[in-house]
Amino acid sequence: MTVRKLRAALTAILLGTAIAGAGAFVLATTAQAQTVSHQVGTLLQEAQALANAGNYRGAMAKINEAESAPGKIASDTAVINGMKNYVGVKSGDPSIGGKAAALAKFSNDYNAGKYRDAIADGDMLKKFDAMTPQNQLIIGQAYFKLNDFAGCVRYAKTLPGSDTALELQARCAYEIGDEITQRQALEALVGRTGDPKYWTGLLKLGERARGLSDHNTLDLNRLRLLTGAMKTKDDYISLGQFAMQFTFGAEAQAALQKGVDAKLLTDDRSLKLLGNAKAMAAEKAANRPKELAAANASPQGDLLLLAGEDMIGEGKAKDAVGVIQNALKKPIKDPNNGQIRLGQALLAAGQKAEAKAAFAKVKAPEKDAMVAHLWSLAVR
Repeated sequence: MTVRKLRAALTAILLGTAIAGAGAFVLATTAQAQTVSHQVGTLLQEAQALANAGNYRGAMAKINEAESAPGKIASDTAVINGMKNYVGVKSGDPSIGGKAAALAKFSNDYNAGKYRDAIADGDMLKKFDAMTPQNQLIIGQAYFKLNDFAGCVRYAKTLPGSDTALELQARCAYEIGDEITQRQALEALVGRTGDPKYWTGLLKLGERARGLSDHNTLDLNRLRLLTGAMKTKDDYISLGQFAMQFTFGAEAQAALQKGVDAKLLTDDRSLKLLGNAKAMAAEKAANRPKELAAANASPQGDLLLLAGEDMIGEGKAKDAVGVIQNALKKPIKDPNNGQIRLGQALLAAGQKAEAKAAFAKVKAPEKDAMVAHLWSLAVR
């Protein structure tokens, strides 16, 4: 699963101070009773009594009468407005209480589990200018609570692109198998935050792409390490094994050592794999001059390209850039791989703009373009 749960902030959203503060008004008016004019105070006391009896229209009529009373003093207006808000919220009827009542109805419907009513309340909220980004998220959550994931996706796409809205979109898209929308949401989250948890979901989607080569899969594992999305023992083992498959001993050694340092690779098999990676790295380092000489002498660029890629894992990115550029001057079997390697080396060397340009040249096939695009996201 790419996004297992929405943030706690989404599921715990509250509607705001207008509703939360309504119940405190009775105490406030009692404390302020000595500061309002006699006529206004009398009318508001009658309004309060009517509201407590459930006669909200009558209560609002008394409030309107108080509002029109002659000779009001400065503090009357604040108390009148407070009582108007109190009655409006208590009524839950927008025809009586306007915006405050609309918010109260919306809150009551959602909290009572009347999710279809809460969704329908959206038009009412717009009518009374009470639709906020927070309330939009609550409506989106109502779709989710109803298991109407298709409706959730459609609605979430209309929301302002906050992190929580994008998470909701990705979560609901996952439920209906809409990988395109899921990927778009996760890419937006990665671009905004760089958070490893979003990278985890995005890379899992990448692993499900059709026809991935072993080199593509190696790249996805490299990106997992690069973006901080490496979490499990299997993550480290996978990168180590794929790197060794291509005889990139130094890269395998570095990845497996990180797994040991994270106290995830402690068993004999993992430690033996690390030992093999160290031996491979040492052998490749010793043979590097001979390897480069043979590669430079070859009319094809593939051996040179492989050597340059290995040098990235050895921490020699700047040297690798030149080696890979020389490889690309010759014919190579897989030009897309050549561009991805050049981008990888440039990124490791800190040349981000050049790296992004190299990745952008990979347009097809889809699997290679997808991997190159993920690398470009890591550049950002």
